[in-house]
Amino acid sequence: VQLVESGGGLVQPGGSLNLSCTLSGTYFGLYTLGWYRQAPEKQRELLATTTGGGRAIYADAVKGRFTISTEDAKNILYLQMNSLKPEDTAVYYCNVKHNYLPDTYWGQGTQVTVAS
Repeated sequence: VQLVESGGGLVQPGGSLNLSCTLSGTYFGLYTLGWYRQAPEKQRELLATTTGGGRAIYADAVKGRFTISTEDAKNILYLQMNSLKPEDTAVYYCNVKHNYLPDTYWGQGTQVTVAS
């Protein structure tokens, strides 16, 4: 199982980015999918999760600004980030957790920097 992320970068405050995470070696239907981030000297925090079917749960810090979604046919997980703030600066990670087994996998991380 492998997760490959892309889409990070430098963006001005108020801007948008769309992160993607491609899963290979298995398929989405067995997993709960999520996005996390870790800022310097801070713990990794959960941002959003989905089990498919359009259902999602968001952390208060990103609710209304970030949207988690999937393209199931291609095994791609997305995180659309709008109205970005400097405090959103962090390394962003995708994660999949098996719904029935203790298996969990992480992407390699992608840096998001929000600065003017």
